[in-house]
Amino acid sequence: MSHPTERLFIGGEWVQPAAGHYEVVDPATEEVVGLAPEASRAQVYEAAAAARAAFPAWSRTRPEERAAILDRAADLVQRDFLAHTDVARAESGATASTARGMQVGVGIARFRRYARGALEPAEEAIAPQINEAGPMGRAGVFGALAVRHPVGVVTCVTSYNNPWANPAGKIAPALAMGNTVVVKPAPQDPLSVYRMAAALAEAGVPPGVVNVVTGSGVEAGEAAVDSPDVDMVSFTGSTAVGQRIAEVCGRGMKRQLMELGGKGAALVLEDADLDSAVAGIGTTFSFYSGQICTAPTRVLVHRSRQDELIGSLAAYAASLAVGDPSDRATVVGPVISAAHRDRVEAYVAQGRKEGARVVTGGVRPGHLDRGFYVAPTLLADCTPQMRVVREEIFGPVVVVVPFDDEEEGVALANDSDYGLIDYVWSGDVARAFRVARRLRAGGVGVNTVGRNMEAPFGGFKRSGVGRDVGSYALHAYSETQAIVWPG
Repeated sequence: MSHPTERLFIGGEWVQPAAGHYEVVDPATEEVVGLAPEASRAQVYEAAAAARAAFPAWSRTRPEERAAILDRAADLVQRDFLAHTDVARAESGATASTARGMQVGVGIARFRRYARGALEPAEEAIAPQINEAGPMGRAGVFGALAVRHPVGVVTCVTSYNNPWANPAGKIAPALAMGNTVVVKPAPQDPLSVYRMAAALAEAGVPPGVVNVVTGSGVEAGEAAVDSPDVDMVSFTGSTAVGQRIAEVCGRGMKRQLMELGGKGAALVLEDADLDSAVAGIGTTFSFYSGQICTAPTRVLVHRSRQDELIGSLAAYAASLAVGDPSDRATVVGPVISAAHRDRVEAYVAQGRKEGARVVTGGVRPGHLDRGFYVAPTLLADCTPQMRVVREEIFGPVVVVVPFDDEEEGVALANDSDYGLIDYVWSGDVARAFRVARRLRAGGVGVNTVGRNMEAPFGGFKRSGVGRDVGSYALHAYSETQAIVWPG
């Protein structure tokens, strides 16, 4: 199976890029791992036009056919699992275990899930309604049916922190519903998405149903959003970029699904199991070096447990092996780029300037002479108005803010522009659930950072628009039509 990742994938063909290529760099070694194609604006428009041309036939395919193609694609990705894992690890900087389980493994699982999803009923019966005679006609009993239809051409703009799970989580449900797609991967690690496209093509996806375009700058992404052939944009990334995309979508009345930034509050009540809380909060240090929007980065702890929690978190961070992500012993790998490392370091410096105390970390790991590494960092003595508390850092940095009672803790948690996923730790589960319902977030973890992959995922406030995951993703990539008839 060939993977011509130096070419664009448009209309079922591997196409030479009009604007040349750019280098994809391994964040751990700073070595070039491949060349990605640089699409012109015209080529992105060609991809959207190909998706538009393919939509009528694809949208009318039997659900069983779409399911079979998605299942075959999962089989093909599984066949080349090790090769895909190596590429994902090299281009994203993820640890070997993360690349295997959370990247390629989750990508396969999502194709399987939406193979089943293609077979889920697209019709929902509405209870009959009795209408009195009036201006609208005679009295009668009226039946109704809600029917989900594909939206049309969907642009999928994906994030760099998971080059398999994030694109698969958009492409698979969109295809299952009968949409066609234009995929614009993050510029830092696009090679995996071309491998995904190759698997889909080999699985039998018709020409034009899946198209992949890439670019190192903003041009390709802008074209993928503003093309007149695009009906919907599904975006994962920063709130700032999401706002700009939303403005373009608003002018064209395009549907949107936005999964944006987060500053997850971890509310640690006085009766919490601190070992559990530390293990959960510690994932900010360890899981993909904190480059995850759902991370519990903003720790709000009852003042009576503050010192104990800070000590335990510092010890946890110090115990984590930082280094080469290809080494199975490594827990913390690099961040995605030199520019992002500098950004994270600038936030830590800003925290110091504002009065935060660096408990651990705050410097580059001394034993590594190359790679974009940031040591797991814990900031204490923080106040609610500090930038490190209010803004998304997207790195292995945890900030700690104390509170004196439950009311204050809830108020601090909700005092944020973000509202993606928050967390509550308490030894009283009923209390934890009561607190969870008061948090203005799209999701809340109670005594866990785990996820239920059928539960709706999305954010309140500036953390996003819409919900996906599980069957909610099928609804997100659907338009709903009402059909009414007299009984």
